[in-house]
Amino acid sequence: MDFSKQDIMEKMGRAGIVPVVVIENAEDAVPTAQALLAGGITFMEITFRTACAAEAIRAVSKEVPDMIVGAGTVLSVRQAEEAVEAGADFIVSPGLDEETVIWCQERGIPVCPGCVTPTEIMAAVKLGLSVIKFFPANVYGGMKAIKALSAVFGGVKFLPTGGVNSENLSEFAKENCIFAIGGSWVCTKKDIREHQFERITKLSREAVEIIREARA
Repeated sequence: MDFSKQDIMEKMGRAGIVPVVVIENAEDAVPTAQALLAGGITFMEITFRTACAAEAIRAVSKEVPDMIVGAGTVLSVRQAEEAVEAGADFIVSPGLDEETVIWCQERGIPVCPGCVTPTEIMAAVKLGLSVIKFFPANVYGGMKAIKALSAVFGGVKFLPTGGVNSENLSEFAKENCIFAIGGSWVCTKKDIREHQFERITKLSREAVEIIREARA
């Protein structure tokens, strides 16, 4: 989609949820995107954990114009280039790779690297970032850790991923320091593989409602 960097980040913050999507068969990408959209979710992060990731991103970008699709688990500039060439609107990384961040910034592409320590967050802030991924959230202290970090880094907002699900979603969504929430519970590999698209739509709709109520 033809959005500016600011547009995408503003929309992501309002949406409040960015599903982490692992596509094992490129043919499943479009129906998965459509199932998420039917449930009210307008963002998806297709991870570069499978060989067909770029093909999946290209298909969604072309065939589901209302879905803002990004690339996740991006570990290098090379993968970022491949993702953007395929149509990715934003880049998410599990850790902070300065070269990849700068490459994205020079091209006006929103990038959200993973940071879990004060040192990593300081490095991200030095690069001009104000939204960072917190991964894996359940391993590094969850909301308790994020609150402690937020007290020091007031200008930073977090995208927690890892261990977030329907049971604890509200706990994260209600906090002002949370930019949006990532996770795969709304579209698991199993559900995608088995073409349980109605279930994906149902879980998506539930997640959107939980976030809406928590923020209210």
